[in-house]
Amino acid sequence: MQLKTFRHLWGITDPFQQVFQLIKNAGYSGVEFAAIRIADKNSFKKLLNDFDFEFITQVHTYGETVDDHLASFKALIQQSLPFNPVMINSHSGKDSWGQDEKNEFFASALDYEKEIGISIAHEIHRGRITYNPWDTRDFLLNFADLKICCDFSHWVCVCERLLYSETAIIQLCAESCIHLHSRVGYEHGPQVPDPRAAEYAKHLKAHENWWDIIWRTQQRNQVKTTTMTPEFGPPANSHRKSYTHIPASDVWTISNWMNDRQKQRFNQLFL
Repeated sequence: MQLKTFRHLWGITDPFQQVFQLIKNAGYSGVEFAAIRIADKNSFKKLLNDFDFEFITQVHTYGETVDDHLASFKALIQQSLPFNPVMINSHSGKDSWGQDEKNEFFASALDYEKEIGISIAHEIHRGRITYNPWDTRDFLLNFADLKICCDFSHWVCVCERLLYSETAIIQLCAESCIHLHSRVGYEHGPQVPDPRAAEYAKHLKAHENWWDIIWRTQQRNQVKTTTMTPEFGPPANSHRKSYTHIPASDVWTISNWMNDRQKQRFNQLFL
């Protein structure tokens, strides 16, 4: 099994030409970003080709009703198709919906996925349908074809604890996971100030144990290529000191550190 890693462009303000070279030098296979945020689409397509990068597009559904979110879901995906994404990562629906509304969204989303022929991962995310482990478990049991992007940092934040008692749900998620966001969360937020710090060692270890469950499950299921994005976000996700606003850590540095660390761990496990 092969691991391909992607660099998220979230929060990057430097010119893409400059940034793509740095991403290439750091050993990533591609980039992840919301197509709607790309100003010069022709230039971006050329850069993807010039750097031989694969592209994972993100969509963020919006509105109040299921129909609103489905309409935005489809429209945002259509805007992404000219970039030939290898995968679509979706922030889907609303946490406040009832079960019938959530089921309606997923049923329609799965139909649309079949129509376009591109895999859609519904990301584990705060504020979305997948915001907690137990509802997500039920949806995975109800929809056999549902695919997810596992970002467990959100659940650690929502549940305000490391998910030691939810191993069975993590295992169930592994069966449906097609993409991984290797961000480390903690009890008071979705992103630790610095995953290299000793005070967050137990959080890093817990997340790595969950990622290993995913990778081992994928290997058992004969998945040939798995993907990962070390997604650490800019302020207000990254911590800054009060008054001075000095960053607690550099997002670029810790993203690349996480990328290198997980590639090394993956190779030790499977190569």
